[in-house]
Amino acid sequence: MQDLIKNLILKLGEDPLREGLLNTPKRVEKSLNFLTGGYKENLSKIINNAIFESENNEMIIVKDIEFYSLCEHHMLPFYGKCHIAYIPDKKILGLSKFARIVDHYSKRFQIQERLTSLIAKSIEEILNPIGVGVIMEAKHLCMMMRGVQKQNSYATTSALRGRFKSDSRTRNEFLSLVNKCMS
Repeated sequence: MQDLIKNLILKLGEDPLREGLLNTPKRVEKSLNFLTGGYKENLSKIINNAIFESENNEMIIVKDIEFYSLCEHHMLPFYGKCHIAYIPDKKILGLSKFARIVDHYSKRFQIQERLTSLIAKSIEEILNPIGVGVIMEAKHLCMMMRGVQKQNSYATTSALRGRFKSDSRTRNEFLSLVNKCMS
């Protein structure tokens, strides 16, 4: 990979042997391996049996989970916050696992729409809850640094499953609570 990066620096018109760029290929390789580490992770190891029996059947929300990902179209970062809600059906998940699930799927080349759906789908598969809702808000450097160059734009995506999709009252409660938290 370092040879590829060195060649890229050269193709862009720079000298890869210049002092400031001498160790760049090594640093970029290390950075890319970290930023795409989700490909090498095993989700069941991340969950690590942190599923617990519970009689609770009220909505649980984990909000403002920070994430960073790389746009698969331009390999530029997009970043923001993820809000997850679910209604348990006799099983709950340790709260920190939601952030780990977000990181697991974020550390890949992604599009925000797929990322949102993957998070909702995995929670649905892990817990089989009554419903799941995921909202993601992100700023995309591919829109900010190039192309239309809109610095203050952001994208919001959602994925709704079960009662969050079928029951407007549940969906509205979720949206209302997330909006309260975001202000």
